[in-house]
Amino acid sequence: MAAEAPERRPIAEPAPGRLPGNGPIAVVDIGSNSVRLVVYERLARSPTVVFNEKVLAGLGRGIAKTGRLIDQATDQALVALQRFRQISDQLGVRSFDVLATAASRDAENGPAFIAEVERICRSPVTVLSGASEARYAALGVASGIHDPNGIAGDLGGGSLEIVDVRGSEMGGGQTFPLGGLRLQEASDASLRKAEKIAADLLATDPLLAAGEGRDFYAIGGTWRSLARLHMFQTGYPLHVMHQYTIQAGEALEFCRTVARGNIDTLDSIEVVSRQRRALLPYGALVLAQIIRTAKPRSVVLSALGLREGLLYERLSEAERAADPLISACEELSFLRSRSPRMVAELPAFTARIFELMGIDETADERRLRVGACLLSDIGWRAHPDYRGEQSVAIISNASFIGVDHHGRAYLALAVYYRHFGLVDDALSPRLRELATTRIKDRARCLGAALRLAYVLAASAPGVLPRIGIDSAGDKLVLRIPKDLAPLDGEVVRKRLEQLARLGGMVGSPVIES
Repeated sequence: MAAEAPERRPIAEPAPGRLPGNGPIAVVDIGSNSVRLVVYERLARSPTVVFNEKVLAGLGRGIAKTGRLIDQATDQALVALQRFRQISDQLGVRSFDVLATAASRDAENGPAFIAEVERICRSPVTVLSGASEARYAALGVASGIHDPNGIAGDLGGGSLEIVDVRGSEMGGGQTFPLGGLRLQEASDASLRKAEKIAADLLATDPLLAAGEGRDFYAIGGTWRSLARLHMFQTGYPLHVMHQYTIQAGEALEFCRTVARGNIDTLDSIEVVSRQRRALLPYGALVLAQIIRTAKPRSVVLSALGLREGLLYERLSEAERAADPLISACEELSFLRSRSPRMVAELPAFTARIFELMGIDETADERRLRVGACLLSDIGWRAHPDYRGEQSVAIISNASFIGVDHHGRAYLALAVYYRHFGLVDDALSPRLRELATTRIKDRARCLGAALRLAYVLAASAPGVLPRIGIDSAGDKLVLRIPKDLAPLDGEVVRKRLEQLARLGGMVGSPVIES
């Protein structure tokens, strides 16, 4: 006789790994090439994606010649939208936004299509003007890149939107009929003609001319595919698209190569989906013309755009002012650290150590140090031998925003040294490629400070604020209150000495009377 299956207790909702708040929230983006649903955990400064799916319906195909959406494309889009609404209902979304861009606003039968979309989605559709589309794309850049300064460009299937971005300030925006599908059709699939069309529209544009010496922030699926191809061709060590940066001269040469049109013969072309390949040369030649006109210092990929710009606008002023990297690190610490309260005490503890050791920090390095402190215990559930390795993998590939790839290296290295000690034996050579000498030095010092902090506090809150740190000549002095005297021991002294040596000092623990 078979044994009875044990009774299963119902699983509580929400899951322990989910954060409470105003969510989930869904945004549907009906573009000229793709129709996409993204469901976010909640409205937050650093939004986390719960579900993401796209269908390349090609709504913009044919509009340049007929002025109408073709039936095959609308049918495919509507079927996808039925699925998206069902998925959103299953996830219990609290808000459901539908945005439509160039194809829907420009097509003669766009209003009829939008009416059917509203029926299926049971939600009004916001058909964005070109100016609104540019503004939301720029807000997406402002939300995801720390203190941006440059021109943001969002390339879709039907149009290109550009706008000036300086921090959280948006300049004027412009729209050009240079989306991949539209350009392909307007040029009769001739790359030579397409290049001339792009040059005629962009070569003397004053907004682009204001981008000289600044960054160009590239948004959109075609440009992400282009960057992914470059990433694999060059053997880049980190496959994270957000803030992947290519120097302008290198980007221009790469775009020229791709725009020759013999796309399937390119090295590593298999990393680009077949559905995206046909439009890749058109995206490359538009980007090449932007580089020629704007003369930016670099091209920076932004994984955030229109949808995230919409969410960013809905935050309060105080929430928008928050640092997205620190917000994300605080959330991960809350979800995965032994004691988030103790972890929150580390930034002040390490700041004092850096001050006494004479380690200067830029404003950006200070925020990276705070972020690394918050992430320092996220791997504790792993086997002790693999905590560092697991933490580095999470940090290197996490969907953080507000941090470039060198900053990711700082975060990962600091936590690596915190777990492995101040040796490089197990350090990934791929991670080492991203670390400058300055980054590596500060990460090692921070790792040593964290190693000392954890043997003192043992992840218990309230201990570190009671332990004083001072200097006397070449001594780094650790002042332990009398009631905490039993904390002093061989491990503490060893780690204090190890830390002090990095600053050319010697460690000296003192028990306060």
